[in-house]
Amino acid sequence: MTSVPETALDHRFRAAVTAATATGRTQAPEADFLALFDAQVTSRQLDLAARGLTAAGRGYYSIGSSGHEGNVALAAALRVTDPALLHYRSGAFYVHRCHRIPGSDPIRDVLRGVVAAVTDPISGGRHKVFGNAAAAIIPQTSTIASHLPRAVGLAFALDRATRLGRFTSWPTDAVVLCSFGDASANHSTAAGAVSTAVHTAYQRLPMPILFVCEDNGLGISVPTPPGWIEQAYGSRSGLRYFSADGSDLPEALAVSAEAADWVRASRRPAFLRLRTVRLLGHAGSDLESAYRRAADIAADLDHDPVTATGRFLVTTGIATATDVLARYDAIAAEVSAVAAQVTTEPKLSSAAAVTAPLAPSHPALVDADARRPAPLPEAIPRITSAATTPGHSTGSAAPASDSTRPPNHSGAPGPGTEPSRPTSPDPLDSTPTPSHDDAPEPAVAPGRAAISPATTAPNSATVTRHGATAGPSLGAVTSPGPGTVPGRGDGSPPAAPVTLAQAVNRTLGELLARDGDVLVFGEDVGRKGGVYGVTKGLQKSFGARRVFDTILDEQSLLGLGLGAGLAGFVPIPEIQYLAYVHNALDQIRGEAATLRFFSAGRFRNPMVVRIAGYAYQKGFGGHFHNDDSVAALRDIPGLLIASPARADDAAEMLRTCVSAARVDGRVCVFLEPIALYHTRDLYRAGDDGWLAPAGSGPAALGKARIYGAGTDLTIVSFANGVPMSLRVAARLSARGVHARVLDLRWLTPLPVDDLLEHAHATGRVLIADETRRSGGVSESVLAALLDGGFTGPIARVTSADSFVPLGPAAATILLSENDIKAAAERLVTAGPEIGTR
Repeated sequence: MTSVPETALDHRFRAAVTAATATGRTQAPEADFLALFDAQVTSRQLDLAARGLTAAGRGYYSIGSSGHEGNVALAAALRVTDPALLHYRSGAFYVHRCHRIPGSDPIRDVLRGVVAAVTDPISGGRHKVFGNAAAAIIPQTSTIASHLPRAVGLAFALDRATRLGRFTSWPTDAVVLCSFGDASANHSTAAGAVSTAVHTAYQRLPMPILFVCEDNGLGISVPTPPGWIEQAYGSRSGLRYFSADGSDLPEALAVSAEAADWVRASRRPAFLRLRTVRLLGHAGSDLESAYRRAADIAADLDHDPVTATGRFLVTTGIATATDVLARYDAIAAEVSAVAAQVTTEPKLSSAAAVTAPLAPSHPALVDADARRPAPLPEAIPRITSAATTPGHSTGSAAPASDSTRPPNHSGAPGPGTEPSRPTSPDPLDSTPTPSHDDAPEPAVAPGRAAISPATTAPNSATVTRHGATAGPSLGAVTSPGPGTVPGRGDGSPPAAPVTLAQAVNRTLGELLARDGDVLVFGEDVGRKGGVYGVTKGLQKSFGARRVFDTILDEQSLLGLGLGAGLAGFVPIPEIQYLAYVHNALDQIRGEAATLRFFSAGRFRNPMVVRIAGYAYQKGFGGHFHNDDSVAALRDIPGLLIASPARADDAAEMLRTCVSAARVDGRVCVFLEPIALYHTRDLYRAGDDGWLAPAGSGPAALGKARIYGAGTDLTIVSFANGVPMSLRVAARLSARGVHARVLDLRWLTPLPVDDLLEHAHATGRVLIADETRRSGGVSESVLAALLDGGFTGPIARVTSADSFVPLGPAAATILLSENDIKAAAERLVTAGPEIGTR
């Protein structure tokens, strides 16, 4: 059934085309305008089909592109190899670009997404998105501009890859397209991303991004003040501004081509305001007559871009009215036929199928990659020159296809063309360049054919038992020291013991030295070497192209990581404090973690986010430097969260996270306990008991670490809680209670098998959790024990549900050793008789 607004659109189109008469001849190629018109009509008919399917209960998405079909001009102005991160009203762009890819069927693609069919070639039925690997369209579901930081990051990373001599799927002269709506342009994420782009260009660093604001004057029901977008972005220094009427196809084409060519030539950011209208409401369920005046709705109908293009074809003599109507009806019939066909296609039918792309796991390959002594042996592929793509209407050059290109190993599927690569450094680069970064480096694959799982050490998945003794007494456990970690396996003696901060620093250095795909960046990580010195000396050793400071904006910092991952890097961004990540969490939750999900694994953004966190700092307190909240991270599907407590674990777990990112495209959060960065002692001053050698191997994913073999109590903890629990265990041992301490190490996913094994070994479990009581880690540990069938006594002790105050007051709300000891004594007193197990 067709609604009144849909019928009105159709009648207006037919009447306008029928009434049009030829008045002149255009100088532009006729075939181009006919192809663009076909894409606009196809997008419109896809909208109508989606609304019909939804009304019939067979479709599940009806936010359409009607009124925005002028964005087809962007598809014509840009190359098919230019990465595009699109607004959700980009139907015409999608259709036209995909029509330029041999074998593509955009009609069927879009409709399969509407009906959530598993055959949907981008999301596999998980969501209706505009995405296509072959067409270099990176899927987005954002309605609040959260994709802008990623787009800026990708534009930055394209140039950085060229300067470092690294292969990337994207051509070196590519332009990143990022489109969004006028309401989203007001979001802080958008403002921050544009600011970052301008800030980068101000430093004379390339930033080839074209921001496109499709301005229809509405944010659902809230109007955008007339002229606001131009007022906000039109006169900003360092941002070239363009404006075009999306309902006037020749104008939109000319301005879009000018903007794209300017960005491509200058490698600087530009902003295009494409004036559009919104037809048929915000979505299928939106009754806009309830909040808009009839005169305003009618005025938008008068600016229907499909009608305007149909009229233009007739008045310029490109086609007759009969021909235009025939094309229109033929496309409508084709879309209708395909819509009927896709409704019978299968849907996702199990939780396993839905979640399959979230957390790919190849532990043997990850382990092998982490143990590699040298870079993967792959050279930069042969370079071809750029050539004009047939059918490209704007005159912009496009790289020619090269059937001899090697497999793509970047974070994104290749668009099918070979980049041209400049042979000299860009004079705009103001960063120092060390000699070892000047020469091209071997490209590093994400870890398939070149990595052999045969190098995996035996029993790599076994729970680590450092210092365990045969007896039940923890007091006999040797403190970590030079003898607890073997040498590097090459005959060298064991490494000297170091602090946790030193272990992270050395491991980052080793990773940077071995693999050219690693980037380390963040606020103050460069010259200063980090607030706590963790990255000290890395920029001097590896240059400012690989270790560098960023703008003071966590959203843009993480967006840079997302873009760098798409460009084939393994980025390691640093967030200075755990509290600082929360204002940028959507870059992890809504962008990083969803890309594999909404692309069924066709796109990936490998990344290891280092975050200094937790409490217990001495002399530098307060909530923002002592945050203990990890709940918002732990419920993000597919996220891997590591939390080392000791130097050797930090080194090994960091290697594992980097290899998991490279091999499986995982997004990892690496939580580093600030208070343990420089801790040396464990039991008494001067014992150096918390130092350990930074071993060169990896840690098994999802495996805990056990201290001791006590049979009376298992204390489960992590991060700062581990040394506190070890000290408590030593005190308990003096009175005959023998406890073992289990360091979770991995907070997501939890090491459930190890947890249950050691819970059953003692029959009692105390969880010492430094995070908050509500939403803290202990809640999940309790659930895992109960779900796993453990029936013994369980207790937990945590920090309070509070922010961390300044000064001595912090001790009143944070987990303490006395809290752990008291809880342990209560638990063993209330449980079965000591020694009966």
